[in-house]
Amino acid sequence: MADLKPQNINWRASANREEHHTDSYNSQELILRRGQPFTFSLTLNRALRSGERLGFIASTGPSPSESAKTKAVFSLSNGTSSGSWYAQLLSQRENTLNISISSPANAPIGWYTLSLQNGDGITQKLGMIILLFNPWSQADSVFMNNQAERGEYVLEDSGSIFVGSTNRISMVGWNFGQFEGDILNICLAILDKSLNFRRDPATDAARRGDPKYVGRVLSAMVNSNDDNGVIAGNWSGSYTGGRDPRNWNGSVEILKEWKKSGFRPVRFGQCWVFAGTLNTVLRCLGIPARVITNFNSAHDTDRNLSVDVYYDPMGNPLDKGSDSVWNFHVWNEAWFVRNDLGPSYNGWQVLDATPQERSQGVFQCGPASVAAIREGDVNLDFDMPFIFAEVNADRITWIYDARRNSQKKNSSDTNTIGRYISTKAVGSYSRMDVTEKYKYPEGSSQERQVFEKAVGKLKPSRTFGPTSATDVERDEREPSISGVFKVMGILAVGKEVNLALTLKNLTSDMKTVTVNMTAWTIVYNGTLVHEVWKDSVTITLDPKEEVQHPVKITYAQYEKYLKADNMIRTTAVCQAADEAEVVVARDIILDNPTLTLELLDQAHLRKPVNVQMLFSNPLDEPVKNCVLMVEGSGLLLGSLKIDVPTLRPKERSRVRFEIMPTRSGTKQLVADFSCDRFPAIKAMLSVDVAQ
Repeated sequence: MADLKPQNINWRASANREEHHTDSYNSQELILRRGQPFTFSLTLNRALRSGERLGFIASTGPSPSESAKTKAVFSLSNGTSSGSWYAQLLSQRENTLNISISSPANAPIGWYTLSLQNGDGITQKLGMIILLFNPWSQADSVFMNNQAERGEYVLEDSGSIFVGSTNRISMVGWNFGQFEGDILNICLAILDKSLNFRRDPATDAARRGDPKYVGRVLSAMVNSNDDNGVIAGNWSGSYTGGRDPRNWNGSVEILKEWKKSGFRPVRFGQCWVFAGTLNTVLRCLGIPARVITNFNSAHDTDRNLSVDVYYDPMGNPLDKGSDSVWNFHVWNEAWFVRNDLGPSYNGWQVLDATPQERSQGVFQCGPASVAAIREGDVNLDFDMPFIFAEVNADRITWIYDARRNSQKKNSSDTNTIGRYISTKAVGSYSRMDVTEKYKYPEGSSQERQVFEKAVGKLKPSRTFGPTSATDVERDEREPSISGVFKVMGILAVGKEVNLALTLKNLTSDMKTVTVNMTAWTIVYNGTLVHEVWKDSVTITLDPKEEVQHPVKITYAQYEKYLKADNMIRTTAVCQAADEAEVVVARDIILDNPTLTLELLDQAHLRKPVNVQMLFSNPLDEPVKNCVLMVEGSGLLLGSLKIDVPTLRPKERSRVRFEIMPTRSGTKQLVADFSCDRFPAIKAMLSVDVAQ
């Protein structure tokens, strides 16, 4: 009798993909989620005789092995089994078998080869499948119970990222695009390019069932340090040889460019670019993920839970020391259980792909349990001290005098770091504040207790350096004056900046105060670009008097040095005779002119529709080299780049372009307009696509 051979196979791809919530992927592959059965029909060259054995082999990785769980050999049976691969015969009609196969809920993810093995042990390849994490399955370590949250954190392919500063939070759209053509293949290729896979491919493939492991590897691979990963970071303010990080609209273009260049790092990214891209990869592989912004984020390089900020007596901020405070920093949270730590640490875990500090010799960060951060459990894996400091460090201000080579501690602040920790709300574009998930309320007894607990666990590191919390606070006298910069009028690129330094005498004595002021353009992480203004005055204050000193910075002074961040750091060092200096500092953000997108007709599936861009040049000079870049998953394939003619002073521009919706529902169009005077103006538009 002839050997059993497969003649035809119907994978029932569309039905299976719908059941596995993978029908959005723009790909012909059979994409499945682990721990969930899929069905197919197999036609053999003859009928299966009773008692005749039919087996299957599922294998993944470069050297599949049963002991490593990268290979499974299992027989067709009528029963079911849990926890391992199994195949069940659902029905049989002559030579055609209806079969259901299920994978274990902890199977390594990735490409699998599925083969048939007949009774004589001869194997024949049936085809390839892709297995992903399964947030719909209770047995999966990434299981997420809430349907609305699953919809947002796994299936939503566009979103927004919060940027700016504590007194000016704004939002930029981001196209995650995890279902776009070839993105899933690129995300799987990221794992194959990792250092771990290159060192030991078999072990790496076997560990891909663990979201902790996959998340940590991805946090290393999305930056290019160490491993030729996806994105090269640059915070210098000069981006020649690449793209200004503020110009990206989403991850799709970045991931495709990385592959197209032969896996060479894409230039350039800053924190939200790393986080937006990592978010795409996590969601694409089936790990629920969201983007988090922390305002006044500490970068503590020496694990002493304090960051040192330096000024000189003339009011210049100094690039001294390796600590810094970023106006905002963006990272990711991924959702999974922590079987290494225990159930109280399950749920959201911080992953950060921005290359800030090495961890185990590599620029990678996390996963760190958000619950553990809140409780100050800085001894737990991974990278807890660094992340705890980002949201909790004390900020210590120093005055450094280069002539005398002396530094003295000016003030210490326990509640400015880690403010307004934000993420996009589920199902809407409003801001959800998650600060209380990271720490107890600022100033509460629990918050200081947790801080002291963390300090205690890091004790050895806390003692060196000038900033141990206890030994410097003794000589702090109460200042006799207070100061603040107030904004007078609107802050807009192209306009004069009008501020007032408000000084108040807190005593009943007369005070004469010398004030040294500067203004510098900066990058959002505090990198100093250029001084644009300075002034020194002497102000006399009567007892309890409050005085306003006007500060004017003209467009001509700052235009050449303003970066796409639109940020200016103003500082005043104020000193009354024989007293400690009072440092007044404020970072201001200038608004860009508005970029408007409008839909000119109702959007229908697979029908072209026009969109109009409106932009008015607010300046008294022409703007040149104007480019509009647009992208939006489900609305246009790839991205659109339109050269916009030079705009005369005060001229209004209208540009029309066409989009072609490929998926129904609410989709997001993201745009970036850049020119010689405005390096990155953002806009987004929600488009409701009718069936």
